Order: sequence, then C-alpha cells, then structure tokens
Amino acid sequence: MTALELPAIAAVAAESRRLGLAASPSELHGALCGWLAGGGASLREWPAKVLAEEAAPVPEEGGALDGLRLASAAQLEDRSFDFALLLPEAEASLGERSGALFDWCRGFLGGFGLAAGAKPPLSDESREALADLAKLAAAQAQSEGDEEDEEALAEIEEFVRVAALLLHGDCVLAARRRQKLN
Repeated sequence: MTALELPAIAAVAAESRRLGLAASPSELHGALCGWLAGGGASLREWPAKVLAEEAAPVPEEGGALDGLRLASAAQLEDRSFDFALLLPEAEASLGERSGALFDWCRGFLGGFGLAAGAKPPLSDESREALADLAKLAAAQAQSEGDEEDEEALAEIEEFVRVAALLLHGDCVLAARRRQKLN
C-alpha cells in the first residue's frame, strides 16, 4: 500500500467496530474527507472531530483508520487527482454500493460543515456542487437495477469525487494561495 492508497474497507470496518464508532466505513471516510476539504486539520484524533464526539477513541498509529486519514489527506493534496472514495467493491450489489455512496455524501456534508463553518468562501460552482451533494445525501439506495443504473452510479461517483476536490480547492488550496499573497 502506497501513501496514496486507501486501506481496505473491511479493515476500516473492523477497526471502526473495535473502537465503537457508529458510522459505516463509507460514511466515516466521507466525514473525514469533508473535514479535510473544509479546512480541518489532519489529526490522529480525527474521529472525535468529524463525528463531533469528544469521547471518540484515537485510532492507533499505523492502523486502518490512521492510514485512512493519511491516504485521504495525501489524495486531496495530490495534483494528479487520484482521489478515491471508500466504497464497496464492484461485485457488491447495486443497492449496497449506492447506499454506501449516499452514506459517504452524508458524512462528507457533516464533516465539511464542522470544518468550514456556516459561510465558507465558495465559488458558485462549489456552492452548486455542495447543494448537489446534499441531494445525494438525502437519496435512498436502489435495491435492483440494470446496466443504465450501473452507468448512472458510476457517473454519480465521479461527480462526488470531483465535487470533493473542488470544495477542497476553494476552502484549503485557495486559502493557502491567499495567505501567500498577503
């Protein structure tokens, strides 16, 4: 596993259960990415921050959740746009994959709101992307589908990935550029 690779979803689920975290692996990853995209710091005690639960345990150094934090922060900063969402494998059912994507969006919105605050400095494009993420977060998983549904899910995943990078660009990268200019 390189610094940019996310840990396996099963490893994240196992450590999350062991620590007593209530969120699914995808929702947890979404919350972490939202926190980071909104300008939150990459800290080992990130579950307490992104879940707004001060008593949440700190992941062990080198564990799956620590690796998730390090890889997510690196991917968001990477100029090659290799940002990935922690979602079930393609062999999982359409319902499981779409449900996990909507969970990821719910987590992202929560983490982003905690880090960015009520009025983050967003471009019109980012405001629109955030509104679209909110619509996805409210969506319900579809249990069955056909090839068109599979293609639509792939397009939605790509949109979510790009939206997260766009929001990170507005809240973190643009803020850094402004600081350098001043």
